[in-house]
Amino acid sequence: MTVSVLVVDDSAFFRRRVTEILESNSQIKVIGSANDGRQAVEQAKSLRPDVITMDIEMPVMNGIDAVREIMRDAPCPILMFSSLTHEGATATLNALEAGAADFLPKKFEDVARNREEAVKTLQDRVIAIAGKPAVRRSTPSRPSATTRATESTSERPSLNRFARKTPPPTRSSTREPEPPTTRVTTERLTINRAYQVLAIGTSTGGPVALQKILTQLPANFPYPIVMVQHMPAAFTKAFSQRLDGLCKISVREAEDGDSLQPGVAYLAPGGKQMLVEGRAGAARLRVREDNSGRVTYKPSVDLTFASLSKVYGGKVLGVILTGMGADGREGARMLKDQGATIWAQDEASCVVYGMPQAVASAGISSRNVSLNQMGSALLTEVGYGD
Repeated sequence: MTVSVLVVDDSAFFRRRVTEILESNSQIKVIGSANDGRQAVEQAKSLRPDVITMDIEMPVMNGIDAVREIMRDAPCPILMFSSLTHEGATATLNALEAGAADFLPKKFEDVARNREEAVKTLQDRVIAIAGKPAVRRSTPSRPSATTRATESTSERPSLNRFARKTPPPTRSSTREPEPPTTRVTTERLTINRAYQVLAIGTSTGGPVALQKILTQLPANFPYPIVMVQHMPAAFTKAFSQRLDGLCKISVREAEDGDSLQPGVAYLAPGGKQMLVEGRAGAARLRVREDNSGRVTYKPSVDLTFASLSKVYGGKVLGVILTGMGADGREGARMLKDQGATIWAQDEASCVVYGMPQAVASAGISSRNVSLNQMGSALLTEVGYGD
């Protein structure tokens, strides 16, 4: 099967460069090009490509508006090109919310060690997202600061089940571990004591998947959340800030020495490794530079999950979401060996069924869950079931 591509950029040089790179792979054929967003919209309708590569800053119509119109009129997987700046990150996240499937830095070498690897990365991304159903996405409204602060005591019926007036009891370190089925009941919340932390690993398609899941969690979510998303260093700060504005829980880019707190999600910084150290109930994050060259991904799901297995043992609910490759498989295996529970996103709802497939085919995951059901499934699992 040949993947047909429409290349969109206001730079003729960049269009030629992308075309040459893509067509050096016999599986890819560039069938058209456009130099602004308006042309892209029209060519998407007439050419019906399998994939579109899209710049953000262009005359007549920018890439974000073009994505919105294409997803409305001629849905197609779109790969965005972005600058590695805070502003570029924000624009790219807007494009992903509008419906784009994935992104790459406009300087391909920023995500590769050499030109050959950069070429292969671009080709692999285009092939990976081709043929996936493209769906226009809506952006959830941002809760106000007042809403987030008072949510747990709101009288609205839809939020009453999220209220928690007393904190979950903590287990003394001298007591014997409870069996996995033990649940501790508070006034309006039944906390599943089989877990003490939620861990999520993802890559391609992850920003939208994480947003969809995290925006469904209540402010008093009973566990800390540790997240690894393959993303450049310039993007993770902007992404965590965006999530924090959209979610009822707190979301932050992890910093070295952060103590893990319930109801807080910690996003691994791009370009670094995030490890968990200490003991359950008093764990801290260690954020480290990694210049070893031994690990492909920075941050790496495998490394973070492996560190969780040493601190929390089987008290982890691990989730592998959409993404290319197999990062997370070995870390999830280490967690499972300790008795932890591992879930995988199902194939139909993945942008790329790589990472979830790796844990599913290895027999590591116990459950495959659609993205649309993941948030509610997590709430039920940890104790917010009706």
